[in-house]
Amino acid sequence: MGFRDWRTMRGRVTALVSVVVLAAGMASCVFDDPRSDAQRLVDDFVAELNEQDAAGAAALTSYPNAAEASIRQMFEGMKDGDVEFDVAQFVELNEQTGFFSLGADWNFGPGKDWGYQVDGVAKNLAVGWRISWDPQVLVPELNRTRTVHHVRTDAAPPKIFDRTGRLLMAEQTINAVVVDPALTSDPVDTTTRLAKVLEPVAPVITADLLQRNLAADPGARITAVKLRDQDYQFLEDEIVPIPGVVVVKTPTLISADRRISTPLLDPLRAAWQLERDATAGWAVTLEEPGADPVQLAGFQGPPPPDLQATLDSHVQLAAKEAVVSVGTPAAIVAIQPSTGGVLALDVNNWAMELGPVASRGLYPAGQTLDPVRLAAGLDRGVDPVSVSTDDLAATARRLGLGLDYDVPGFDFETAQIGDNRSGVVQFSGSDGGSEALLSPFGAALLAASVVRGEAPLPAIVQGRSAKVDEAVEPLPPQVTDALRAAMAENVRSGPASLLKGHPGLAGIAAASGDDRWFYGYTGDLAFAVFVANADGGDRAVKMADMFLRELAKPPADG
Repeated sequence: MGFRDWRTMRGRVTALVSVVVLAAGMASCVFDDPRSDAQRLVDDFVAELNEQDAAGAAALTSYPNAAEASIRQMFEGMKDGDVEFDVAQFVELNEQTGFFSLGADWNFGPGKDWGYQVDGVAKNLAVGWRISWDPQVLVPELNRTRTVHHVRTDAAPPKIFDRTGRLLMAEQTINAVVVDPALTSDPVDTTTRLAKVLEPVAPVITADLLQRNLAADPGARITAVKLRDQDYQFLEDEIVPIPGVVVVKTPTLISADRRISTPLLDPLRAAWQLERDATAGWAVTLEEPGADPVQLAGFQGPPPPDLQATLDSHVQLAAKEAVVSVGTPAAIVAIQPSTGGVLALDVNNWAMELGPVASRGLYPAGQTLDPVRLAAGLDRGVDPVSVSTDDLAATARRLGLGLDYDVPGFDFETAQIGDNRSGVVQFSGSDGGSEALLSPFGAALLAASVVRGEAPLPAIVQGRSAKVDEAVEPLPPQVTDALRAAMAENVRSGPASLLKGHPGLAGIAAASGDDRWFYGYTGDLAFAVFVANADGGDRAVKMADMFLRELAKPPADG
Protein backbone atom coordinates (compact mmCIF):
# COMPACT_ATOMS: atom_id res chain seq x y z
CA MET A 1 0.00 0.00 0.00
CA GLY A 2 1.49 3.30 -1.06
CA PHE A 3 1.52 6.58 0.84
CA ARG A 4 -1.43 7.95 -1.15
CA ASP A 5 -3.52 4.79 -0.48
CA TRP A 6 -2.67 4.85 3.20
CA ARG A 7 -3.69 8.49 3.51
CA THR A 8 -7.03 7.74 1.82
CA MET A 9 -7.64 4.74 4.06
CA ARG A 10 -6.76 6.77 7.15
CA GLY A 11 -9.28 9.45 6.14
CA ARG A 12 -12.02 6.87 5.80
CA VAL A 13 -11.25 5.35 9.16
CA THR A 14 -11.23 8.78 10.80
CA ALA A 15 -14.60 9.67 9.25
CA LEU A 16 -16.04 6.32 10.36
CA VAL A 17 -14.78 6.84 13.90
CA SER A 18 -16.32 10.37 13.92
CA VAL A 19 -19.70 9.03 12.85
CA VAL A 20 -19.58 6.33 15.50
CA VAL A 21 -18.63 8.85 18.17
CA LEU A 22 -21.41 11.28 17.06
CA ALA A 23 -23.98 8.48 17.04
CA ALA A 24 -22.84 7.34 20.45
CA GLY A 25 -23.14 10.90 21.75
CA MET A 26 -26.66 11.27 20.39
CA ALA A 27 -27.66 7.94 21.85
CA SER A 28 -26.19 9.02 25.16
CA CYS A 29 -28.28 12.23 25.08
CA VAL A 30 -31.43 10.25 24.36
CA PHE A 31 -30.73 7.64 26.95
CA ASP A 32 -29.80 10.30 29.53
CA ASP A 33 -33.16 12.12 29.02
CA PRO A 34 -35.53 10.61 31.58
CA ARG A 35 -38.59 12.12 29.87
CA SER A 36 -40.96 10.01 27.85
CA ASP A 37 -41.93 10.92 24.31
CA ALA A 38 -45.25 12.24 25.62
CA GLN A 39 -43.60 14.52 28.18
CA ARG A 40 -41.10 15.83 25.63
CA LEU A 41 -44.06 16.69 23.40
CA VAL A 42 -45.72 18.76 26.12
CA ASP A 43 -42.45 20.51 26.95
CA ASP A 44 -41.87 21.31 23.28
CA PHE A 45 -45.44 22.65 22.97
CA VAL A 46 -44.84 25.01 25.89
CA ALA A 47 -41.50 26.11 24.44
CA GLU A 48 -43.14 26.99 21.12
CA LEU A 49 -45.86 28.96 22.92
CA ASN A 50 -43.24 30.93 24.85
CA GLU A 51 -41.52 31.72 21.56
CA GLN A 52 -44.96 32.83 20.26
CA ASP A 53 -44.44 30.50 17.32
CA ALA A 54 -48.06 29.71 16.40
CA ALA A 55 -47.15 27.40 13.52
CA GLY A 56 -44.57 25.51 15.56
CA ALA A 57 -46.93 24.95 18.49
CA ALA A 58 -49.84 24.02 16.21
CA ALA A 59 -47.75 21.38 14.42
CA LEU A 60 -47.56 19.47 17.73
CA THR A 61 -51.36 19.19 17.95
CA SER A 62 -53.90 16.79 16.48
CA TYR A 63 -55.52 19.59 14.42
CA PRO A 64 -52.75 21.96 13.25
CA ASN A 65 -54.89 24.26 11.06
CA ALA A 66 -57.46 25.03 13.74
CA ALA A 67 -54.80 25.20 16.44
CA GLU A 68 -52.67 27.69 14.50
CA ALA A 69 -55.66 29.99 13.94
CA SER A 70 -56.53 30.00 17.66
CA ILE A 71 -52.95 30.47 18.82
CA ARG A 72 -52.35 33.34 16.40
CA GLN A 73 -55.57 35.02 17.50
CA MET A 74 -54.61 34.69 21.17
CA PHE A 75 -51.28 36.40 20.65
CA GLU A 76 -52.84 39.08 18.41
CA GLY A 77 -55.74 39.74 20.80
CA MET A 78 -53.35 39.94 23.75
CA LYS A 79 -50.45 41.63 21.97
CA ASP A 80 -50.17 44.31 24.67
CA GLY A 81 -49.11 41.65 27.16
CA ASP A 82 -46.17 39.37 27.91
CA VAL A 83 -46.76 35.73 28.82
CA GLU A 84 -44.84 32.78 30.22
CA PHE A 85 -46.26 29.26 29.99
CA ASP A 86 -44.94 26.36 32.05
CA VAL A 87 -45.79 22.71 32.65
CA ALA A 88 -47.43 22.53 36.06
CA GLN A 89 -48.08 18.77 35.98
CA PHE A 90 -47.66 15.79 33.66
CA VAL A 91 -49.09 12.30 34.16
CA GLU A 92 -48.63 9.57 31.56
CA LEU A 93 -51.71 7.39 32.10
CA ASN A 94 -50.62 4.62 29.71
CA GLU A 95 -48.79 4.08 26.43
CA GLN A 96 -51.54 5.87 24.52
CA THR A 97 -52.63 8.77 26.75
CA GLY A 98 -51.07 11.45 28.93
CA PHE A 99 -52.60 14.18 31.06
CA PHE A 100 -51.00 17.57 31.73
CA SER A 101 -51.66 20.97 33.31
CA LEU A 102 -50.16 24.22 32.04
CA GLY A 103 -49.71 27.42 34.01
CA ALA A 104 -49.80 30.80 32.27
CA ASP A 105 -48.73 34.17 33.67
CA TRP A 106 -49.71 37.25 31.67
CA ASN A 107 -48.61 40.79 32.42
CA PHE A 108 -50.20 43.84 30.77
CA GLY A 109 -48.31 46.51 32.72
CA PRO A 110 -47.79 47.49 36.36
CA GLY A 111 -50.51 45.97 38.53
CA LYS A 112 -52.11 44.21 35.55
CA ASP A 113 -51.30 40.53 36.06
CA TRP A 114 -53.36 37.48 35.17
CA GLY A 115 -52.40 33.92 36.02
CA TYR A 116 -54.35 30.72 35.42
CA GLN A 117 -54.03 26.98 34.91
CA VAL A 118 -55.46 24.90 32.05
CA ASP A 119 -55.60 21.13 31.47
CA GLY A 120 -54.88 19.12 28.34
CA VAL A 121 -54.49 15.64 26.97
CA ALA A 122 -51.70 14.10 24.89
CA LYS A 123 -52.51 11.17 22.57
CA ASN A 124 -50.26 8.63 20.86
CA LEU A 125 -51.59 8.76 17.31
CA ALA A 126 -50.42 7.02 14.14
CA VAL A 127 -48.06 9.95 13.48
CA GLY A 128 -46.73 9.90 17.05
CA TRP A 129 -47.59 11.80 20.20
CA ARG A 130 -49.72 14.90 19.68
CA ILE A 131 -51.57 17.42 21.87
CA SER A 132 -55.27 16.59 21.58
CA TRP A 133 -56.44 19.94 20.28
CA ASP A 134 -58.90 21.96 22.35
CA PRO A 135 -58.71 25.79 22.51
CA GLN A 136 -59.08 25.56 26.30
CA VAL A 137 -55.49 24.33 26.44
CA LEU A 138 -54.62 28.03 25.82
CA VAL A 139 -57.18 30.02 27.82
CA PRO A 140 -60.00 28.93 30.15
CA GLU A 141 -63.43 28.79 28.48
CA LEU A 142 -61.97 29.47 25.03
CA ASN A 143 -63.66 27.48 22.26
CA ARG A 144 -63.80 27.32 18.47
CA THR A 145 -66.28 30.20 18.15
CA ARG A 146 -64.76 32.54 20.73
CA THR A 147 -61.81 34.92 20.52
CA VAL A 148 -59.81 36.31 23.43
CA HIS A 149 -58.85 39.97 23.83
CA HIS A 150 -57.05 42.29 26.19
CA VAL A 151 -59.07 45.51 26.31
CA ARG A 152 -58.94 48.81 28.11
CA THR A 153 -61.80 49.68 30.46
CA ASP A 154 -62.79 53.24 31.28
CA ALA A 155 -65.39 54.76 33.52
CA ALA A 156 -67.51 57.68 32.31
CA PRO A 157 -65.21 60.25 30.66
CA PRO A 158 -64.45 63.47 32.54
CA LYS A 159 -65.60 66.88 31.39
CA ILE A 160 -63.50 70.01 31.05
CA PHE A 161 -64.75 73.27 32.52
CA ASP A 162 -63.29 76.71 31.90
CA ARG A 163 -61.79 78.99 34.53
CA THR A 164 -65.22 80.32 35.52
CA GLY A 165 -66.86 76.90 35.84
CA ARG A 166 -68.58 77.00 32.46
CA LEU A 167 -68.63 73.71 30.52
CA LEU A 168 -65.87 73.94 27.94
CA MET A 169 -65.47 70.44 26.48
CA ALA A 170 -67.28 67.11 26.75
CA GLU A 171 -67.20 63.82 24.92
CA GLN A 172 -69.93 63.59 22.31
CA THR A 173 -70.68 61.29 19.40
CA ILE A 174 -69.38 62.60 16.11
CA ASN A 175 -71.09 61.16 13.04
CA ALA A 176 -68.89 60.90 9.97
CA VAL A 177 -71.13 60.81 6.89
CA VAL A 178 -69.23 58.70 4.37
CA VAL A 179 -69.85 58.02 0.70
CA ASP A 180 -68.80 54.50 -0.34
CA PRO A 181 -68.81 54.18 -4.15
CA ALA A 182 -68.84 50.37 -3.84
CA LEU A 183 -72.32 50.56 -2.30
CA THR A 184 -74.04 52.64 -4.97
CA SER A 185 -74.65 52.11 -8.68
CA ASP A 186 -75.23 55.83 -9.29
CA PRO A 187 -72.67 58.04 -7.48
CA VAL A 188 -74.06 61.18 -9.12
CA ASP A 189 -77.52 60.54 -7.73
CA THR A 190 -76.05 59.66 -4.30
CA THR A 191 -73.96 62.82 -4.04
CA THR A 192 -76.77 65.02 -5.34
CA ARG A 193 -79.24 63.69 -2.79
CA LEU A 194 -76.72 63.88 0.04
CA ALA A 195 -75.71 67.47 -0.72
CA LYS A 196 -79.36 68.52 -0.70
CA VAL A 197 -79.92 66.89 2.71
CA LEU A 198 -76.78 68.49 4.16
CA GLU A 199 -77.50 71.97 2.82
CA PRO A 200 -79.16 73.33 6.02
CA VAL A 201 -76.12 72.52 8.17
CA ALA A 202 -73.24 72.37 5.66
CA PRO A 203 -74.04 74.41 2.54
CA VAL A 204 -70.43 74.26 1.35
CA ILE A 205 -70.73 70.49 0.82
CA THR A 206 -72.04 70.51 -2.74
CA ALA A 207 -72.68 67.61 -5.10
CA ASP A 208 -69.92 68.90 -7.38
CA LEU A 209 -67.43 68.92 -4.50
CA LEU A 210 -68.33 65.36 -3.48
CA GLN A 211 -68.07 64.12 -7.07
CA ARG A 212 -64.65 65.74 -7.50
CA ASN A 213 -63.44 64.12 -4.28
CA LEU A 214 -64.65 60.72 -5.49
CA ALA A 215 -62.95 61.20 -8.84
CA ALA A 216 -59.66 62.15 -7.16
CA ASP A 217 -59.31 58.65 -5.68
CA PRO A 218 -61.48 56.22 -7.69
CA GLY A 219 -63.05 53.48 -5.59
CA ALA A 220 -62.11 55.02 -2.26
CA ARG A 221 -64.59 56.08 0.40
CA ILE A 222 -64.77 59.80 1.15
CA THR A 223 -66.01 61.63 4.23
CA ALA A 224 -68.60 64.19 3.22
CA VAL A 225 -68.98 65.85 6.62
CA LYS A 226 -68.69 65.23 10.34
CA LEU A 227 -71.77 66.14 12.37
CA ARG A 228 -72.43 66.56 16.07
CA ASP A 229 -75.09 64.22 17.36
CA GLN A 230 -77.78 66.89 17.61
CA ASP A 231 -77.25 67.91 13.98
CA TYR A 232 -77.12 64.34 12.75
CA GLN A 233 -80.29 63.33 14.58
CA PHE A 234 -82.11 66.15 12.80
CA LEU A 235 -81.04 64.76 9.41
CA GLU A 236 -80.75 61.02 10.13
CA ASP A 237 -84.05 59.94 8.57
CA GLU A 238 -83.08 61.58 5.28
CA ILE A 239 -79.43 60.43 5.25
CA VAL A 240 -79.88 56.73 6.03
CA PRO A 241 -81.95 55.80 2.92
CA ILE A 242 -79.44 57.27 0.43
CA PRO A 243 -77.63 54.39 -1.38
CA GLY A 244 -73.88 54.35 -0.78
CA VAL A 245 -73.97 56.51 2.33
CA VAL A 246 -72.74 55.03 5.63
CA VAL A 247 -72.37 56.75 8.98
CA VAL A 248 -69.41 56.08 11.28
CA LYS A 249 -70.00 57.07 14.91
CA THR A 250 -66.99 58.03 17.04
CA PRO A 251 -66.94 59.37 20.62
CA THR A 252 -64.92 62.59 20.49
CA LEU A 253 -63.99 65.30 22.99
CA ILE A 254 -65.29 68.54 21.51
CA SER A 255 -66.07 72.07 22.65
CA ALA A 256 -69.48 72.59 24.21
CA ASP A 257 -69.71 76.06 22.62
CA ARG A 258 -69.39 75.94 18.82
CA ARG A 259 -67.93 79.45 18.83
CA ILE A 260 -64.81 78.34 20.70
CA SER A 261 -62.33 76.85 18.24
CA THR A 262 -58.99 77.78 19.77
CA PRO A 263 -55.80 75.83 18.96
CA LEU A 264 -55.66 75.31 22.73
CA LEU A 265 -58.36 72.62 22.41
CA ASP A 266 -55.85 70.05 21.15
CA PRO A 267 -53.49 70.51 24.13
CA LEU A 268 -56.51 70.25 26.42
CA ARG A 269 -57.49 67.00 24.71
CA ALA A 270 -53.97 65.72 25.35
CA ALA A 271 -54.21 66.67 29.05
CA TRP A 272 -57.65 65.02 29.22
CA GLN A 273 -56.27 61.85 27.65
CA LEU A 274 -53.40 61.74 30.14
CA GLU A 275 -55.98 61.83 32.93
CA ARG A 276 -57.97 59.00 31.37
CA ASP A 277 -54.84 56.92 30.83
CA ALA A 278 -53.84 57.34 34.48
CA THR A 279 -57.17 55.94 35.70
CA ALA A 280 -57.84 53.36 32.99
CA GLY A 281 -58.62 49.77 33.95
CA TRP A 282 -58.20 46.61 31.91
CA ALA A 283 -59.90 43.34 31.13
CA VAL A 284 -59.40 40.05 29.32
CA THR A 285 -62.60 39.13 27.52
CA LEU A 286 -63.94 36.27 25.47
CA GLU A 287 -66.02 37.44 22.53
CA GLU A 288 -68.25 35.70 20.01
CA PRO A 289 -70.86 36.92 17.53
CA GLY A 290 -74.30 37.52 18.98
CA ALA A 291 -73.26 37.25 22.61
CA ASP A 292 -72.12 39.62 25.34
CA PRO A 293 -68.38 39.52 26.10
CA VAL A 294 -67.33 37.28 28.99
CA GLN A 295 -64.76 38.92 31.28
CA LEU A 296 -62.06 36.58 32.59
CA ALA A 297 -59.79 39.05 34.36
CA GLY A 298 -59.15 42.73 35.04
CA PHE A 299 -60.96 45.59 36.72
CA GLN A 300 -62.95 48.69 35.88
CA GLY A 301 -60.93 51.90 36.04
CA PRO A 302 -62.22 54.51 38.51
CA PRO A 303 -63.92 57.62 37.13
CA PRO A 304 -61.30 60.31 36.53
CA PRO A 305 -61.96 63.75 37.99
CA ASP A 306 -63.26 66.57 35.81
CA LEU A 307 -60.64 69.06 34.67
CA GLN A 308 -60.80 72.80 35.07
CA ALA A 309 -58.96 74.57 32.31
CA THR A 310 -57.32 77.94 32.76
CA LEU A 311 -59.01 79.12 29.56
CA ASP A 312 -61.69 81.76 30.09
CA SER A 313 -64.50 81.48 27.53
CA HIS A 314 -65.24 85.21 27.58
CA VAL A 315 -61.59 86.14 27.04
CA GLN A 316 -61.29 83.52 24.32
CA LEU A 317 -64.32 84.81 22.43
CA ALA A 318 -62.92 88.36 22.63
CA ALA A 319 -59.64 87.06 21.23
CA LYS A 320 -61.51 85.39 18.36
CA GLU A 321 -63.27 88.62 17.40
CA ALA A 322 -59.96 90.48 17.42
CA VAL A 323 -57.90 88.00 15.45
CA VAL A 324 -60.39 87.59 12.60
CA SER A 325 -60.35 91.34 12.01
CA VAL A 326 -56.90 91.11 10.41
CA GLY A 327 -56.29 90.17 6.77
CA THR A 328 -52.78 88.72 7.20
CA PRO A 329 -51.48 85.99 9.56
CA ALA A 330 -52.23 87.07 13.13
CA ALA A 331 -52.21 85.57 16.62
CA ILE A 332 -53.19 86.55 20.13
CA VAL A 333 -52.29 84.99 23.50
CA ALA A 334 -53.61 86.01 26.93
CA ILE A 335 -52.14 84.85 30.27
CA GLN A 336 -53.19 85.46 33.87
CA PRO A 337 -50.03 86.80 35.57
CA SER A 338 -51.03 85.75 39.10
CA THR A 339 -51.34 82.07 38.15
CA GLY A 340 -49.62 81.62 34.78
CA GLY A 341 -52.87 80.21 33.39
CA VAL A 342 -53.43 80.60 29.66
CA LEU A 343 -56.72 82.50 29.36
CA ALA A 344 -56.97 82.56 25.58
CA LEU A 345 -55.02 81.63 22.47
CA ASP A 346 -56.14 82.09 18.91
CA VAL A 347 -55.04 82.63 15.31
CA ASN A 348 -56.85 83.62 12.14
CA ASN A 349 -57.23 81.43 9.06
CA TRP A 350 -54.11 82.83 7.40
CA ALA A 351 -51.98 81.94 10.39
CA MET A 352 -53.64 78.53 10.78
CA GLU A 353 -52.32 77.54 7.36
CA LEU A 354 -48.76 78.18 8.55
CA GLY A 355 -48.83 75.91 11.60
CA PRO A 356 -48.80 76.54 15.38
CA VAL A 357 -48.01 80.25 15.00
CA ALA A 358 -49.28 81.40 18.41
CA SER A 359 -47.52 78.79 20.52
CA ARG A 360 -44.44 77.78 18.52
CA GLY A 361 -43.96 80.34 15.77
CA LEU A 362 -40.65 82.14 16.32
CA TYR A 363 -40.30 85.48 14.53
CA PRO A 364 -37.53 88.08 14.37
CA ALA A 365 -38.03 90.19 17.49
CA GLY A 366 -36.67 93.49 16.18
CA GLN A 367 -37.68 96.31 18.56
CA THR A 368 -39.93 93.98 20.54
CA LEU A 369 -37.15 93.02 22.95
CA ASP A 370 -36.03 96.63 23.59
CA PRO A 371 -37.58 96.53 27.10
CA VAL A 372 -35.53 93.42 27.87
CA ARG A 373 -32.39 95.19 26.67
CA LEU A 374 -33.32 98.15 28.88
CA ALA A 375 -33.72 95.80 31.86
CA ALA A 376 -30.35 94.17 31.14
CA GLY A 377 -28.64 97.56 31.08
CA LEU A 378 -30.32 98.79 34.27
CA ASP A 379 -29.52 95.53 36.08
CA ARG A 380 -25.84 95.82 35.13
CA GLY A 381 -25.53 99.59 35.41
CA VAL A 382 -24.51 100.02 31.78
CA ASP A 383 -25.91 101.68 28.67
CA PRO A 384 -28.54 99.29 27.19
CA VAL A 385 -26.93 99.77 23.78
CA SER A 386 -23.75 98.09 25.04
CA VAL A 387 -25.53 94.98 26.38
CA SER A 388 -24.14 91.80 24.81
CA THR A 389 -26.28 89.08 23.30
CA ASP A 390 -25.39 86.76 26.19
CA ASP A 391 -26.43 89.40 28.74
CA LEU A 392 -29.66 89.99 26.84
CA ALA A 393 -30.39 86.24 26.85
CA ALA A 394 -29.67 85.99 30.58
CA THR A 395 -32.05 88.84 31.41
CA ALA A 396 -34.68 87.42 29.08
CA ARG A 397 -34.56 84.14 31.03
CA ARG A 398 -35.33 86.05 34.23
CA LEU A 399 -38.43 87.33 32.44
CA GLY A 400 -39.54 83.85 31.37
CA LEU A 401 -38.06 83.77 27.87
CA GLY A 402 -35.93 80.84 26.70
CA LEU A 403 -36.64 78.58 29.68
CA ASP A 404 -37.34 74.90 29.12
CA TYR A 405 -40.94 74.56 30.32
CA ASP A 406 -42.78 71.26 30.64
CA VAL A 407 -46.57 71.51 30.56
CA PRO A 408 -48.26 68.09 30.14
CA GLY A 409 -50.06 68.02 26.80
CA PHE A 410 -48.90 71.49 25.69
CA ASP A 411 -45.82 72.16 23.59
CA PHE A 412 -44.72 75.77 23.12
CA GLU A 413 -41.70 77.97 22.45
CA THR A 414 -41.02 81.38 23.99
CA ALA A 415 -37.86 82.77 22.40
CA GLN A 416 -34.46 81.99 20.93
CA ILE A 417 -31.74 84.50 21.73
CA GLY A 418 -28.11 84.02 20.78
CA ASP A 419 -26.24 81.67 18.48
CA ASN A 420 -27.78 78.42 19.74
CA ARG A 421 -30.75 78.14 17.40
CA SER A 422 -31.19 74.36 17.06
CA GLY A 423 -34.76 73.13 16.71
CA VAL A 424 -36.17 76.57 15.95
CA VAL A 425 -39.59 76.66 14.31
CA GLN A 426 -39.76 79.67 12.01
CA PHE A 427 -42.56 80.81 9.75
CA SER A 428 -41.13 83.96 8.18
CA GLY A 429 -38.55 86.65 8.15
CA SER A 430 -35.21 85.60 9.63
CA ASP A 431 -32.19 84.43 7.67
CA GLY A 432 -30.44 82.87 10.69
CA GLY A 433 -27.40 84.09 12.54
CA SER A 434 -27.73 85.39 16.09
CA GLU A 435 -30.90 87.43 15.53
CA ALA A 436 -33.30 87.13 18.47
CA LEU A 437 -36.57 85.36 17.81
CA LEU A 438 -39.79 85.68 19.76
CA SER A 439 -43.12 83.83 19.72
CA PRO A 440 -46.53 85.37 20.46
CA PHE A 441 -46.72 83.10 23.50
CA GLY A 442 -43.33 84.35 24.64
CA ALA A 443 -44.42 87.98 24.26
CA ALA A 444 -47.50 87.35 26.43
CA LEU A 445 -45.34 85.59 29.02
CA LEU A 446 -42.94 88.56 28.98
CA ALA A 447 -45.80 90.94 29.74
CA ALA A 448 -47.03 88.65 32.52
CA SER A 449 -43.54 88.52 34.04
CA VAL A 450 -43.28 92.33 34.12
CA VAL A 451 -46.60 92.86 35.89
CA ARG A 452 -46.05 89.93 38.29
CA GLY A 453 -42.45 90.84 39.10
CA GLU A 454 -41.20 87.36 38.25
CA ALA A 455 -41.75 84.76 35.55
CA PRO A 456 -44.98 82.79 36.13
CA LEU A 457 -45.19 79.09 35.38
CA PRO A 458 -47.59 78.60 32.44
CA ALA A 459 -50.53 76.20 32.78
CA ILE A 460 -53.53 75.11 30.72
CA VAL A 461 -55.20 73.10 33.53
CA GLN A 462 -55.67 74.68 36.94
CA GLY A 463 -53.41 73.22 39.59
CA ARG A 464 -50.96 71.81 37.03
CA SER A 465 -48.36 74.47 36.46
CA ALA A 466 -45.33 73.94 34.29
CA LYS A 467 -42.11 72.44 35.51
CA VAL A 468 -39.01 74.32 34.49
CA ASP A 469 -35.47 73.12 33.85
CA GLU A 470 -33.94 75.58 36.28
CA ALA A 471 -35.17 78.22 38.68
CA VAL A 472 -34.31 81.84 37.83
CA GLU A 473 -34.06 84.83 40.13
CA PRO A 474 -36.49 87.68 39.43
CA LEU A 475 -35.08 91.03 38.41
CA PRO A 476 -34.54 93.61 41.15
CA PRO A 477 -37.79 95.50 41.96
CA GLN A 478 -36.36 98.81 40.75
CA VAL A 479 -35.65 97.27 37.33
CA THR A 480 -39.15 95.83 37.06
CA ASP A 481 -40.63 99.16 38.14
CA ALA A 482 -38.68 100.89 35.37
CA LEU A 483 -40.10 98.44 32.82
CA ARG A 484 -43.64 99.07 34.06
CA ALA A 485 -43.12 102.81 33.78
CA ALA A 486 -41.76 102.49 30.24
CA MET A 487 -44.73 100.35 29.19
CA ALA A 488 -47.21 102.77 30.74
CA GLU A 489 -45.54 105.68 28.92
CA ASN A 490 -45.65 103.77 25.64
CA VAL A 491 -49.44 103.66 25.93
CA ARG A 492 -49.88 107.12 27.39
CA SER A 493 -47.92 109.06 24.77
CA GLY A 494 -45.92 106.64 22.65
CA PRO A 495 -46.54 104.33 19.67
CA ALA A 496 -49.44 102.62 21.50
CA SER A 497 -51.26 105.84 22.40
CA LEU A 498 -54.32 104.70 20.41
CA LEU A 499 -54.97 102.46 23.44
CA LYS A 500 -54.72 105.12 26.14
CA GLY A 501 -58.50 105.12 26.58
CA HIS A 502 -58.31 101.67 28.21
CA PRO A 503 -57.85 102.25 31.96
CA GLY A 504 -54.80 100.72 33.60
CA LEU A 505 -53.28 99.48 30.35
CA ALA A 506 -49.50 99.39 29.93
CA GLY A 507 -47.73 97.86 26.98
CA ILE A 508 -45.27 98.03 24.13
CA ALA A 509 -46.03 98.55 20.45
CA ALA A 510 -43.10 97.50 18.29
CA ALA A 511 -42.13 96.57 14.75
CA SER A 512 -39.82 94.04 13.14
CA GLY A 513 -39.62 94.47 9.41
CA ASP A 514 -43.22 94.25 8.16
CA ASP A 515 -44.39 92.43 11.29
CA ARG A 516 -46.16 94.30 14.09
CA TRP A 517 -46.38 93.48 17.81
CA PHE A 518 -48.17 94.69 20.87
CA TYR A 519 -47.85 93.15 24.31
CA GLY A 520 -49.00 94.52 27.62
CA TYR A 521 -51.19 94.09 30.66
CA THR A 522 -54.21 95.45 32.44
CA GLY A 523 -55.16 94.23 35.90
CA ASP A 524 -54.58 90.47 36.12
CA LEU A 525 -54.51 90.06 32.36
CA ALA A 526 -51.38 90.03 30.21
CA PHE A 527 -51.60 89.55 26.47
CA ALA A 528 -49.70 89.76 23.23
CA VAL A 529 -50.81 90.51 19.67
CA PHE A 530 -48.78 89.56 16.62
CA VAL A 531 -49.51 90.46 12.98
CA ALA A 532 -47.24 89.18 10.21
CA ASN A 533 -46.80 91.20 7.02
CA ALA A 534 -49.08 93.86 8.45
CA ASP A 535 -50.92 96.09 6.03
CA GLY A 536 -50.47 99.09 8.33
CA GLY A 537 -48.01 100.31 10.94
CA ASP A 538 -50.64 100.34 13.68
CA ARG A 539 -52.32 97.04 12.78
CA ALA A 540 -51.30 95.21 15.99
CA VAL A 541 -52.42 98.17 18.12
CA LYS A 542 -55.80 98.24 16.38
CA MET A 543 -56.18 94.50 16.92
CA ALA A 544 -55.35 94.98 20.61
CA ASP A 545 -57.96 97.74 20.79
CA MET A 546 -60.64 95.45 19.38
CA PHE A 547 -59.68 92.71 21.84
CA LEU A 548 -60.00 95.06 24.81
CA ARG A 549 -63.29 96.51 23.58
CA GLU A 550 -64.75 93.02 23.12
CA LEU A 551 -63.45 92.06 26.54
CA ALA A 552 -65.26 95.02 28.11
CA LYS A 553 -68.64 93.77 26.85
CA PRO A 554 -70.76 91.62 29.19
CA PRO A 555 -70.29 87.87 28.64
CA ALA A 556 -72.93 86.39 26.33
CA ASP A 557 -74.42 82.94 26.80
CA GLY A 558 -73.29 80.33 24.27
